[in-house]
Amino acid sequence: MTICVQCSTGFEVTDADRAFYDKVSPVFNGQKYAIPEPTHCPDCRLQRKIAWRNERCLYKQTCGKCKKWIVSVHSNDATYPVYCNHCWWGDGWNAHDYGRDVDFSRPFFDQVRELMDVVPQLAMQNDDGVTSVNCQYCQDFAFGKNCYFVIGTWYTQDSFYSSIDSSYNRDVCDCTHVYKSELAYESIDSEGLYNCIGLQNSEGCRDCAFGFDLKGCRDCFACVGLRQKQYYIFNQPHTAEEYRKKIESFPLGSYHNFKQSCARYLEWVLRFPRKNMNLKNCQDSVGDHLFNCKNTFGFSLLNAEEAKWCYQGDQNRFSYDIFNSGRPNWCYEGLTPDDSYLTHFSWFSWKNKYVLYGINCHTSEHLFGCVSLHRSKYCILNKQYSKEKYEQMVGQIVGHMVERGEWGEFMPIQHSFFHYNDTVAQEYFPVTKEVARSRGWKWKDANSKEYAPQHYVISEAIQDVPDTVMNELLACTQCGKNYKIIAQELAFYRKMNIPIPRECPDCRHRARLKLRTAYKLYSCACAKCSAPIQTTYSPDRPEIVYCEQCYLKEVY
Repeated sequence: MTICVQCSTGFEVTDADRAFYDKVSPVFNGQKYAIPEPTHCPDCRLQRKIAWRNERCLYKQTCGKCKKWIVSVHSNDATYPVYCNHCWWGDGWNAHDYGRDVDFSRPFFDQVRELMDVVPQLAMQNDDGVTSVNCQYCQDFAFGKNCYFVIGTWYTQDSFYSSIDSSYNRDVCDCTHVYKSELAYESIDSEGLYNCIGLQNSEGCRDCAFGFDLKGCRDCFACVGLRQKQYYIFNQPHTAEEYRKKIESFPLGSYHNFKQSCARYLEWVLRFPRKNMNLKNCQDSVGDHLFNCKNTFGFSLLNAEEAKWCYQGDQNRFSYDIFNSGRPNWCYEGLTPDDSYLTHFSWFSWKNKYVLYGINCHTSEHLFGCVSLHRSKYCILNKQYSKEKYEQMVGQIVGHMVERGEWGEFMPIQHSFFHYNDTVAQEYFPVTKEVARSRGWKWKDANSKEYAPQHYVISEAIQDVPDTVMNELLACTQCGKNYKIIAQELAFYRKMNIPIPRECPDCRHRARLKLRTAYKLYSCACAKCSAPIQTTYSPDRPEIVYCEQCYLKEVY
């Protein structure tokens, strides 16, 4: 049993884990430099990575090169320049100009941080204007069209306010981990939805509203655990005529009726048992919300194989400790190493090979401790070397890092670009301002600017809302934050016949997170047969949790 150096929790490192670390350990000049066993438990490793990920806190800035107005995930107090997509990817500057020598008398992490303090950074991590069109407000996004505030996603169009790998979608709004769907609203951890509202853990459904664990259902309202059913309301069957007549008593186009129906469903659904893990087409896999996975331990993954401690990804292969990535292969301890191979301890590293400690580096090979390089090879701290000199130097640096306890660790939280409370870490591992600052983590004080009150009265029914609502500044009924309705959004609400939301996008996002379970497994007993099980439902939650065998007997 290994004891975590941060939280003192015990965790296990298996022989299979050790074999993986050996397999992915780099070789320089014919010598293997072994990646050591982790010193942090899985939770603390996850916290350390996602403290480097700002998804939702955007700042108005001026591009440091062309001086145009931009929106960025980097705050206005950043020491480094922030460039728009066009300037950062363009040929008007060269990240090699910031190259520097290694100082073996000082910690290597400090030297990488100092390089980060001067090298220009990309305002938003997306490919808008390259392979995406009209998606400039989407963070960690690729291969999309006409999307707004869609996060950690690719191959999606005409969608907004969705996150956690809500990929391969069209016309999706306010969804979390929904994929291969069209016309889906406020749905969670589902696939293959069409014209659905408020579904969770469901697949292959159409024309349904408010449901949990529905498979292949049509025309169902407020139902749980149904299979291939049609015309059901609160799990009671109806004829087609009865269904259409009764469903008129639940007019979702009215805000009051929508919220009332939702509240009634959320109270009612707790009467039904839940399966301990949500897995689909998986083989020898453990975790939750895994679709088409093999030999995988992780959460919210699609098409993963031989992956462990991976979260929010698509096609993770033979990789450990990866957060929000597509097609990483033999990667370790990374934040979004998309389409990368043997790339470790890196942050937003796309289409790379053999990159170690790369910060926002792309389409490169054999980099060590570099920042904002693309199409580069054999560089250390952005300085160019020959292949022979590079391998010699990196071997010396690894030895230096071993002595200081840095080798094999992801970059520490105190070196993150972002304020801790701007990052995803605050959502999953919340801390107070005092705790954050005592650990040397950056913290953003609350904005002293008061939000403007809302004077505009939103019509109760969506059909009565005029186009002029898009000109109004609305105020969230939960937190008071101001928000606006965009044209694409209004058209979606009208098409789906659902009301204008009275909560801001952030509060809607947090409400969905509360309905999901944590990225953590708990040991407990099946509420039916008392067999020992693992589940992501913590003991203090109200849900009734069954083992898979007992649950299947309930629904089939």
